[in-house]
Amino acid sequence: MTRIKLCGLSRPCDIEAANELKPDYIGFVFAPKSKRYVTPEQAMTLKQMLLREIQAVGVFVNEDPLNVARLLRDQIIDVAQLHGGEDEAYIARLRQLTDMPIIQAFRVKTARDVERIEQSTADYVLLDSGAGTGTVFDWDLIQNVTRPYFLAGGLDPYNVADAVKTRRPYGVDVSSGIETGGRKDKTKMAAFVAAVRKEEGA
Repeated sequence: MTRIKLCGLSRPCDIEAANELKPDYIGFVFAPKSKRYVTPEQAMTLKQMLLREIQAVGVFVNEDPLNVARLLRDQIIDVAQLHGGEDEAYIARLRQLTDMPIIQAFRVKTARDVERIEQSTADYVLLDSGAGTGTVFDWDLIQNVTRPYFLAGGLDPYNVADAVKTRRPYGVDVSSGIETGGRKDKTKMAAFVAAVRKEEGA
């Protein structure tokens, strides 16, 4: 089964929609420059509303590992996603502080990027076109990736079924593709989840 991650949730109504749709993961963005940024305090309030069966992923960009580990320890998030320039030394440091799962994001632009993906010691990798650009990259570049990965970058309710059918990723990750006017759109969220599950049942 392809896991579903709805990222960039920031309002109580977003969590209510997620609880109805029951994705595997939701994402809180802790990068201050992002328009989807939430504070740890906001994330705590939202996490308390979230069904326990849905895991909360914290998205970070070059954050101090101590701060990441603290959010994991306090159970505000269940998984850490590294979306900046974090390297293997950073992951090793975070491993010293927590044994919770780590997702490392990679921007896929050339075949050389695939080599780095395979070598990552993170629990999971996420393949994206950029830092929240909302555009699709060339999926042919990842046809030889052997490890499980989350596919991100430009996914929406209209193309995610094709992504699942042709690439069979471990999971799919969406943010801007389920928004209207920069805010999460419950109708688009539902359409995205339905498209994945319909393809899974095909």
